[in-house]
Amino acid sequence: MATKLYVGGLPYSTTQDELQEAFAKAGNVTSASIITDRMTGRSRGFGFVEMASDDDAQKAIEMWNGNDFGGRKLTVNEAKPLEPRAPRSNDSYGGGRSWQ
Repeated sequence: MATKLYVGGLPYSTTQDELQEAFAKAGNVTSASIITDRMTGRSRGFGFVEMASDDDAQKAIEMWNGNDFGGRKLTVNEAKPLEPRAPRSNDSYGGGRSWQ
């Protein structure tokens, strides 16, 4: 079963291919993605790597967590499930107050 890992502390210049190549040293990588800002398209400095097996994921955590990657110290751990968000109000100001 595939295991998704959170990878934080990435240099902003890191590409998805570089991320995938780095984690492939620990095992079979199913997918790698870097999260980008919606407005600017620039990296937000973190991403996700999906490893093919739990063993490969554990090797990747041991190999990369706390270690240097491109001059920055990585944080690597098993990704937590996405929590549902509270519904947004219809108010464009986000304060929930009605302006009339």
